[in-house]
Amino acid sequence: MKPVILSATARFLLPILFMFSLFLLVRGHNLPGGGFVGGLVAAAAFVLYAVAHDVEEALRMLRVNTITLLGVGLLLALGSATLSLFQGSPFMTGLWMDRHVPVLGKLGTPVVFDIGVYLVVLGATLTVLFNLVEE
Repeated sequence: MKPVILSATARFLLPILFMFSLFLLVRGHNLPGGGFVGGLVAAAAFVLYAVAHDVEEALRMLRVNTITLLGVGLLLALGSATLSLFQGSPFMTGLWMDRHVPVLGKLGTPVVFDIGVYLVVLGATLTVLFNLVEE
């Protein structure tokens, strides 16, 4: 039997920690933070939920397979890094849009790379930790 206080706290903290991880992701392409730290915070939120309830409930809340997150993140990161090769620039050269987007600033390949890193860290961390929690 799981403690009621832990269950209620995890249910309350999950959306707050997830929103904070998205804040770190969005803030990270201009200031310290980014995909790695944001992915770790999001993974910590889901692991807390898995400890409070169970892994199956946390996976239902996540709604995506953790290996799928990892694969999509790798494709995004690799794709954003190779786009510059098609323009004759070196690998991982940042490409930027001309338009300014509110809240995010100028969008470019570094933002897409950060999102890819976020998904890779989230998927890899959850895969490892969910397997540990199940044991």
